[in-house]
Amino acid sequence: MRSPKVVVLDYGSGNLRSVQRALERLGATVTVTADQTAGESADGLVLPGVGAYAACMAGLRAVHGPRLVGRRLAGGRSVLGVCVGMQVLFAAGDEHGVRTDGFGEWPGVVERLSAPVLPHMGWNTVMPGPGSVLFAGVEDAHFSFVHSYAARRFELAVEAPFPAPVVTWAEHGERFVAAVENGALSATQFHPEKSGEAGAVLLRNWLATLR
Repeated sequence: MRSPKVVVLDYGSGNLRSVQRALERLGATVTVTADQTAGESADGLVLPGVGAYAACMAGLRAVHGPRLVGRRLAGGRSVLGVCVGMQVLFAAGDEHGVRTDGFGEWPGVVERLSAPVLPHMGWNTVMPGPGSVLFAGVEDAHFSFVHSYAARRFELAVEAPFPAPVVTWAEHGERFVAAVENGALSATQFHPEKSGEAGAVLLRNWLATLR
C-alpha cells in the first residue's frame, strides 16, 4: 500500500517537527515546507500552530496559507488543523482585546475561556460527535491540551444533501470545541502528536482517509 504523502506547512510555528515525527512513525511520507506546489499536490496538509493567534495568522499570510487551504478544500483535498492551526480556521480570534481575522472557513470567534485556571494544560477527555471518524477507537481516551483560548460555539449550518459537520466538545470551566470534522477539513484543539497512543490512533484514522 502506498505511503500517504503529507505536507506540514512551515510558517514558523513551533511544533512542526513533533507533528512530522508523529506522522512518520505511522508510515506517512512527510515534508515540512511552505512550497505552494508541494502543499497543493500532497495527499494531506497539516496546519500546525502554537502561540498567539495574531502571530500565527501573520506567519500564515506570509506563506499564502489561506490561499493554499482554500485551493485544497475547493478540490476536496484533506487539511488537518492542530491547536492554533484549528483556531485560525474560524472567522476571527480575540486576544487581549485585539481582533484578528482568520481563514473564515467556519463562522465564530475564538475567545479566552472562562475557567478558574488558565492555560488549560494537561490531559482531558472529549465528547465526540456522532459518526466521528477521527475518534474511532479512542472515544473515551484522554488528549493533551495546552491553550487559553477556544471556540465556544459552532454555528455552521449545512443543508442537505451535504452531511453536517461532526463536532467534538470538551470542558474546562466551560464547554468548548475540541475537534471538527467537516468534509475534507478536520481540526483538533488538542495536540494529537503529544497525546500518546490515543493521539497516534487519531492520526492513523486521519491518514486512512487520505488513501
